[in-house]
Amino acid sequence: MRIAVDAMGGDNAPRVVVEGAVRAATDTSADVILVGDTPQIEDLLREFPDKSGRVTIEHADGVVSMADSPVEALRRKGDTSIGRCADLARAGEVNAIVSAGNTGAAVAAATLAMRMLEGIRKPGITAALPTVGADECVVIDLGANIKPKPEHLLGYGLMVREYCTAIMGKPNPSIGLLNIGAEDAKGNELVKETHALFRASDLNFAGNVEGRDIFMGKIDAVVCDGFVGNVVLKTAEGVAEAVMSTMRTALAEKLIYKIGASLCKPAFNKTRRKLDSSAYGGALLLGIDGICIISHGSADAEAISNAVRVATELSNHRVNEHIVEAVRRTRSAAETETATE
Repeated sequence: MRIAVDAMGGDNAPRVVVEGAVRAATDTSADVILVGDTPQIEDLLREFPDKSGRVTIEHADGVVSMADSPVEALRRKGDTSIGRCADLARAGEVNAIVSAGNTGAAVAAATLAMRMLEGIRKPGITAALPTVGADECVVIDLGANIKPKPEHLLGYGLMVREYCTAIMGKPNPSIGLLNIGAEDAKGNELVKETHALFRASDLNFAGNVEGRDIFMGKIDAVVCDGFVGNVVLKTAEGVAEAVMSTMRTALAEKLIYKIGASLCKPAFNKTRRKLDSSAYGGALLLGIDGICIISHGSADAEAISNAVRVATELSNHRVNEHIVEAVRRTRSAAETETATE
């Protein structure tokens, strides 16, 4: 496994990215290529020495900042770190790319360089979110496509089904369509048209679901447009941080609370780990002919290390091959039905 890591992407790059990449090379079997400004990376590698001998550098001059317009920046700045990562994947020199930088730039670079899977029109950002139970709920799309068409969302449904089967071990996952209510008649035109497509498909469609259902463990996967999905993700992160902060403040108010907190510390730590986004590494960009992990902009070294680990695991599960097979089956079934009519 060879993983290209955008060393310059993220709020805390390149320091935490280099540290996380070195940690990943030590903890996994992957060869890690740090893509970015060579002098800066070399300085940091002296601070975080690579004892594995599997970290190398690929120089790139430009950086797409969080404030840049993604496609425009990729064109104007030329040789950018995320653009070079995608080029390495297109050339077959790496198996996957990881970036905590500008999400739009990562989506654009991966889509343009690595191309789309057969039968898939738009990529979707996918991540597993924690629930009250032991399982997780997989949500697509978390920000790649904010103006999708119904057929794009149907493609998301097919992709997330194969993801849940291959990665989560759920052969027939229940899939819901995110809406403002469970009733079939609710929602905007996009949701209503998508609802009809889902009903006519071979998906295990559970109907409309509300935002709270994601975290209650009632559904295996949820499909939505990228604008709504990104709001859901950021809101969930904010609520988790607020709850943990409020608990810490309250438990420090009285001695008896502190004593109780010390007794419950293992339970609190377990909850914190479950809600900590760094443990998940990042989100997968489904639909492209390759593997692209997009980490949070505020990702720390642990998140980067976990993102590399996730990339290596995904490569072994052949998710993209399963998606192409599912699309072909769906297309064949539709053509057969049309011929029969």
